[in-house]
Amino acid sequence: MPSIFTKIVNGEIPSYKIDEDENYFAFLDINPLAKGHTLVIPKKEIDYIFDMDDAMHAGLWNFAKKISHAIEKAVPCKRIGIAVIGLEVPHVHIHLIPINKVSDMNFAMPKLQLSKEEFEETAEKIKKQLS
Repeated sequence: MPSIFTKIVNGEIPSYKIDEDENYFAFLDINPLAKGHTLVIPKKEIDYIFDMDDAMHAGLWNFAKKISHAIEKAVPCKRIGIAVIGLEVPHVHIHLIPINKVSDMNFAMPKLQLSKEEFEETAEKIKKQLS
């Protein structure tokens, strides 16, 4: 059965897409720790990041780097925190989270409740920084 992320890539589930190319896809996390919290995934469904072949693994990180620079320009923060947990969804994903202090990366914290308009506005701000 396809993962929820595969369904997002295939357009079966809507998302706040940031960017994509033939191999990778970036979209806003709908349960964010911060505005701009983005997930970066390979389009190919692979459960565990260390099961990726070297080329795909390197490509994912290069794609994430490009997205992180756009987030930094669009969302006020000191850094973009990175997390790879891999337990919630059986599909490789990198969390890119705008942070100002270490505790901003605490996944036990309550998630932000953003409106559709806030998600759309944030996605547009990040997309504009990609060009």
